[in-house]
Amino acid sequence: MLIVLAGLAVLCFFYISAFCPHFGEDFAYILRSIKCGIRLTKYKKIKPFYSILDCFLDAVKRHPKKIFVHFEGRSYTYGEVDKQSNKVARALQAEARLKEGDTVALFLANEPSFIWTWLGLAKLGCPAALLNFNIRSKSLLHCFSCCGAKVIIASSELQDAVEEVLPTLREQGISVYLMSDSCSVQGITALSDKISKASDQPLSRDLRANIHIRSTALYIYTSGTTGLPKAAIVTHERVWAASFLQSISGVTAEDIFYINLPLYHSAGFLIGMTGAIERGITIVLKRKFSASQFWDDCRKYDITVMQYIGETLRYLCNTPKKNHKVRIAIGNGVRTDVWSEFLHRFGDIKVRELYAATEGNIGFVNYTSKIGAVGRVNFVHRFFFPYTLIKFDIEKEEPVRDSQGLCIEAAVGETGLLVGRVTKRSPFVGYAGNKEQTEKKRLRDVLKKGDLYFNTGDLLQFDKDNFVYFQDRVGDTFRWKGENVATSEVADILTMVHCILEANVYGVKVEGHEGRVGMAALTLEEGQKFDCSATYTQVVNYLPAYARPRFIRIQPCLEMTGTFKMKKVKLVEEGFNPAHIKDPLYFLDPEKKTYVPLTEEIYRAIVSKEVKL
Repeated sequence: MLIVLAGLAVLCFFYISAFCPHFGEDFAYILRSIKCGIRLTKYKKIKPFYSILDCFLDAVKRHPKKIFVHFEGRSYTYGEVDKQSNKVARALQAEARLKEGDTVALFLANEPSFIWTWLGLAKLGCPAALLNFNIRSKSLLHCFSCCGAKVIIASSELQDAVEEVLPTLREQGISVYLMSDSCSVQGITALSDKISKASDQPLSRDLRANIHIRSTALYIYTSGTTGLPKAAIVTHERVWAASFLQSISGVTAEDIFYINLPLYHSAGFLIGMTGAIERGITIVLKRKFSASQFWDDCRKYDITVMQYIGETLRYLCNTPKKNHKVRIAIGNGVRTDVWSEFLHRFGDIKVRELYAATEGNIGFVNYTSKIGAVGRVNFVHRFFFPYTLIKFDIEKEEPVRDSQGLCIEAAVGETGLLVGRVTKRSPFVGYAGNKEQTEKKRLRDVLKKGDLYFNTGDLLQFDKDNFVYFQDRVGDTFRWKGENVATSEVADILTMVHCILEANVYGVKVEGHEGRVGMAALTLEEGQKFDCSATYTQVVNYLPAYARPRFIRIQPCLEMTGTFKMKKVKLVEEGFNPAHIKDPLYFLDPEKKTYVPLTEEIYRAIVSKEVKL
């Protein structure tokens, strides 16, 4: 009998190895996901609700002297960060009279004060709006206003940006605080000195007694498909879901996590920082990514887990091979060739490529390290978070529907639009103060009449082995330097230049670079010539570096659809090669501080990477 059982076991092993080569990895992923799901269900039932802040406070009790943050040569323990956050909370309670539910905008750089300021706000029951520190002027005011904040806290180095919009903020009765010991500008209050004088004693939990799992925890800004940045509403449930990604990726309590992505991003803040709190680990925080310092930091701090975007790994592939202890890399947007080169140069690092959207209700993580994939179609995952790929018309920029008005599912191996069904378990909350954009992301009558799905705006593909591959973005957004660029916002800035009549902004592929670089097709005002200097000054003054169009194409007229939408597909396909385009082309030259005619010589220098983008 034992021989028969042993034989069956061997046969099962060979069958699984032959026909289910990823069974072990699938099973481990399912097990980790179920454990996280059980924990989240438990947290929901605890009265009062158990938030990521409570997880941090428990970590403080377990190991108050464990290092939580390394930053620029200084180290801060869990206990020290806890006390500092108490001081922040008490200072804001006294100065700004904050109470549960009040939203506070954080206009802070990547520094420890970002972390303990957020924790202090959480202790008061206040949601935080995480502002991109690159935005200025109109975009800054928009981001601030749509979340309903009455208080803004800014880093001292961002004082000039705040002063630029200060008259408007004062008109609206906004309280403005600066992370500085003093400030002579009327209307801006220094906060650091008040924090240092405040008590570090714990605050009563009653201050946040009404917070529950569906309460708003954060506002994180996303460019989306149209218009100015939108404030994605991030609930406490979503914070937990993102925080579990480290656990699902195999991060343990002994790991040391490297964060060099912006904390205003969901990747840096949720996956990185709150994920570290969930694991109770140490993080190494950087102001920004530096390829030259990366491996030195990894060796200095014994870093074992890193974050990346596609550009990050490409830059690292241009650095010398170094010894290190990194075993896991979590991120998104890496090209297949860069992924392979990264592993070749730096060893057996488990790359956990993922797909997610801040406001979305569906995401994937590649737990198998299959190069090029963003995840796998897993029956347990799909059961709890239903999703599908549907056929999408690129030209019309809309789903393909059948004679009954329902969407058509994409076949295996066919590129389709990813949509996630909206359920109680996988909700889509939407954007703060923007019902119109929230409704645009809702897709109805998908597989049956009356159903409701979240439209990711992304094209993906499932292969015959159940691997998931990201293909492209649809709509008016492209990605460059790890940031989403909303073309309508860039177009609005361009058309403010005296010589420009219309602007059609899009992204074009450049060999050897992730994402798409900005390009604009322009028509000029009658009798006007293209003003290179004025256009350069406009984009530099009003757009962050990643959003500035590097290429300009002057056209006699812009091609429109029947519904008066600007056509982009042909422009994207034609790219920026002056040998193939008869229209005048220009290139943004940062050294000359102007736009210059795009010659074939400059084109070749860009393609060969002699000129950096």
